[in-house]
Amino acid sequence: RMHAERFSISPAAAQKIDHAKRVLAVGTTTVRVLESARRQEGKLVAQTGSTDIFIYPPFEFRVVDLLLTNFHLPRSTLLMLVSAFAGREFLLRAYEEAIHQRYRFYSYGDCMLIL
Repeated sequence: RMHAERFSISPAAAQKIDHAKRVLAVGTTTVRVLESARRQEGKLVAQTGSTDIFIYPPFEFRVVDLLLTNFHLPRSTLLMLVSAFAGREFLLRAYEEAIHQRYRFYSYGDCMLIL
């Protein structure tokens, strides 16, 4: 189980997400919120709450199509989430390249866009 994170989805945001052709999540919190948020008749509804969802491989993403996130700590729950999204082998290659290029890791470092 993971730590809980509080969130709020406005009616306007829920509607935009439902009508989007592709959804870009900025950060792992956004992924956790969108993948665990309540739905009615298949549509995201405005809501306030918290999520403690633990996303790890294999996970079937229903909402998020693209992800912008930083380089996470090894063996962390958030690295598991990114691995579920991008695939283990792809992520290993990305981290090898980031190390080779001397990217900065963790919360205040560089980030990656996974398409």
